[in-house]
Amino acid sequence: MVPLALLILIAGELAVYTTGAHYFLDASCGTAIVFACGAILGLRAGIVAVTWAFAWTYRSPARILSTGATLRMIVGEYLAFLLLFVCILPFERLWMGPDRLRQSTRPLLLVHGYGCSRGVWWLLRKQLEAAGHTVATLSLSPPYTSIGKLVPQLERRIEEVCRATGADQVVLIAHSMGGLVSRSYLARNGRARVERLITISSPHAGSELARLGFGQNAREMEPGSLWLTDLAHEAVKVPFFSIRTPHDNYVMPQDNQRLPEAEDIELPALGHMSTLFTPRTFKAIMACFGKSKQS
Repeated sequence: MVPLALLILIAGELAVYTTGAHYFLDASCGTAIVFACGAILGLRAGIVAVTWAFAWTYRSPARILSTGATLRMIVGEYLAFLLLFVCILPFERLWMGPDRLRQSTRPLLLVHGYGCSRGVWWLLRKQLEAAGHTVATLSLSPPYTSIGKLVPQLERRIEEVCRATGADQVVLIAHSMGGLVSRSYLARNGRARVERLITISSPHAGSELARLGFGQNAREMEPGSLWLTDLAHEAVKVPFFSIRTPHDNYVMPQDNQRLPEAEDIELPALGHMSTLFTPRTFKAIMACFGKSKQS
């Protein structure tokens, strides 16, 4: 659903911008196409700029970065955003083949975040498989429904992965909202099918940016929402690790990624989407496999 919607959106933007440049600016066909591509890139730069404005306004105390490090972080986040929402997700079928499930005692199941699909795991899936792991993914839909309504989809995928691999349990690795879906699953179903939970940039206590989001899940991710308040009373009764960036530009205040029961793993000088593409995240995930922190 998300890949098709993004593909239609980009095609529509190209058509509108090209036509507008041709008829209103009297641009040639080639110039109009260049203008349209620039407009697409500019619009996404504006979206990323809005997230950083919110991140600065609602920032948690964190180490101040140098000007150079700040610029590298912002540019890196912009490039990660373009890679995901212009290149990978709209053309997910070209980037992501079927999951390669085989016999395994410890399969990994990757759970994506808000407004995305399984395509966000393109690089991390390759890295984890290269390290010898059996990796499964899923796409949650529809993208803007209640988080609770996504939990049965995760439950079905966990059961499918266990049957396909012969495993009794999976390791859940979740980005952003996927961490909340995973915690909600554990609250409903207990620990029988989950060995451990690793979240990446998850808004465990919500995010102020969610107030600008679409859908019931965005309302549920607003700080202080009834949904988050209820979830906070449910302990995560498996080893639990929270990989986070103190400079996140989607989860703010950034300390909302912290939970007392989770082992906190800090990756500074990264944006929200950038955590999906940095080698530091892969190394942090691998390190979590050898730990046994219990809530």
